[in-house]
Amino acid sequence: MGDINLIQKITIYALPVLFAITLHEAAHAYAARRFGDSTAYMMGRMTLNPLKHIDPIGTVLLPLLSVTLGGFIFGWAKPVPVNFGALRKPREHGRLVAAAGPAANLLMTLLWVLLFKLAIGMDTSYSEPLALMSQAGIGINISLMLLNLLPILPLDGGRIVESFLPPGMAWKYSKLEPYGMWVLLALIATGLLTTILRPFYGLMYGLVRALI
Repeated sequence: MGDINLIQKITIYALPVLFAITLHEAAHAYAARRFGDSTAYMMGRMTLNPLKHIDPIGTVLLPLLSVTLGGFIFGWAKPVPVNFGALRKPREHGRLVAAAGPAANLLMTLLWVLLFKLAIGMDTSYSEPLALMSQAGIGINISLMLLNLLPILPLDGGRIVESFLPPGMAWKYSKLEPYGMWVLLALIATGLLTTILRPFYGLMYGLVRALI
């Protein structure tokens, strides 16, 4: 996308970023209610309305800066409130609720792949914009899926790891949650995050290329 200007780039990325982040959170809410916790539903968060999930900094400012400066797309929506104790099987269902967000990003990756295949098969004025937007959607959803699967609390990967640990170890592991975002920011600032995730990016993009 080196031959497009900044405004065009922001336009191309806007919808994929919005869908990737908000649908990720909505998936947590749907899964939580499915397994017994109606907290998000009662607070009006079990919805595909992006206005209910947008965080001004995480959903707008940071992704905008990421697109402008290039590199890793980083952002978040307002976290969906989940009362894990209200789930019918807190540990088993808790890991499914946590996995629902990355699973939504994987599904959206596949949908953007289908749209990309549709775009390159068309011969209209909409082909190139749709292809560029689809490429953005693929990249954003892979990035957010892999980011959220890192075994760091409060990320989804951390919740999944916690659910598999014996109760005593899980309790000790949960005590690390207040430091999780600082660890993540340090990984981003030092460039280690890209180094850690690069092999997984390669694997995912290899699968995407095979599908295309």
